[in-house]
Amino acid sequence: MSRFNNPTLQAVGVVFSVGWSWAFFAFLVGYFRRSRIEASLLASSALAVGVAVYYLFKFLSPNVPAGGHVISGAGDGLASRALFWGVAAFAVGAPIGFLGSMARTPGVGGLGFRLLVPVIAFAEASLRLAVKVEDSQGQVVEMVWVSVRALSAVAVVLLVGQAVWSWRHGRGTRQPVPARRRAVGNEWE
Repeated sequence: MSRFNNPTLQAVGVVFSVGWSWAFFAFLVGYFRRSRIEASLLASSALAVGVAVYYLFKFLSPNVPAGGHVISGAGDGLASRALFWGVAAFAVGAPIGFLGSMARTPGVGGLGFRLLVPVIAFAEASLRLAVKVEDSQGQVVEMVWVSVRALSAVAVVLLVGQAVWSWRHGRGTRQPVPARRRAVGNEWE
């Protein structure tokens, strides 16, 4: 899975090779755009460029397992995988960027959109934990998935708690703003 002996670098490699982290990238691109159309187009393009860079690095730095066979290059379908995931990223990036833009909706109205990435991360981590990894990196991979699942659950609780808190405190404290008085001639209306 990883060519690094450092557990921290292995963990980073695991996180950046899974779907939720790529969805989070497109979501953030969309979240920081005001226009929904711009969010969709920019997230889609950014995700496609990210996939291209990912596969470029994969091509330039092949992984050589213990058997000595290089897992990278044109012979094992790297170009076709890069093309497939690049097109998929471009197609999926637009709706995720749009949803990221919708997450800007304040209060409870945007809560469902804000929960998208933590729920995806929780589900993916749970599914990956169901499959045991039997190599030397199994402990690192399992630790990453347990951590991702726990942090996703905490994020969901915090997002829901913040939305409920702002809703409850916003309802009871809103007072009508008195109309301003304006001067007409030398007298006030």
